[in-house]
Amino acid sequence: MPIHHSSRGYETGAGAYVRGRPSYPPETAEWLRDVLGAGPGRKVLEVGAGTGKFVAMLKECGGEIAAVEPVAGMREQLVRAFPDITVMAGTAESIPLPDGSVDAVVCAQAFHWFATAAALQEFHRVLAPGGALGLIWNVRDESKPWVAALTAITDPWEGDTPRYRTGNWRRVFPAPGFEPIDERHVRHAHIGSPEDVIVKRTLSVSFIAALPPERQTDVERATRALIARTPELTDRAEIAFPYETVMFAFRKV
Repeated sequence: MPIHHSSRGYETGAGAYVRGRPSYPPETAEWLRDVLGAGPGRKVLEVGAGTGKFVAMLKECGGEIAAVEPVAGMREQLVRAFPDITVMAGTAESIPLPDGSVDAVVCAQAFHWFATAAALQEFHRVLAPGGALGLIWNVRDESKPWVAALTAITDPWEGDTPRYRTGNWRRVFPAPGFEPIDERHVRHAHIGSPEDVIVKRTLSVSFIAALPPERQTDVERATRALIARTPELTDRAEIAFPYETVMFAFRKV
């Protein structure tokens, strides 16, 4: 499966991605250990690891960590940030690891990019018997009016970009060789300056980062105008961008 054209925004926008994207709530570590079996003596592979936002959570659990990332710009940042893990160029449909070599596969903020039967077959191949597949996303909470207004600024530019919110990723399930074992929803927030958690977050969106510079400037201008007219955001050193973290787990059978 070819890499979607919108992902080229990650090549040029990797720096904004690092600063603008939220981390994950503490409950994630519990999910990794108790449901996916991450921990000392275990090997976990993250597919679509990006710049390593989720690697920090994996390291909390211990064990051996490997990562596959197809975008060179993000892979370079990943290597610099985590020189002690195995980082590989590859895709979800072509993972450079032997059969049955990992105890868990995790896709953080990524599975919608490669939600195909071929990818699931490849995950099944590299997983050890009884191994687990975990899918996790931070999803913006649009019950907040200003968050919904921000979505209205960015969504006109999405085109056919794969996204969690469309639900298209669910079409590959039920999947041969996998059984669902867990689903969790946790409230979460990205705490930081409006510049980081709103402006940089917006500019890090794949299809925004892939726009021509003048269109990116239009999006940035509209985003800053939203901040300026929203009392709970303007002139604040720190705000909370609300999210819901969603987690799904499957076992290899």
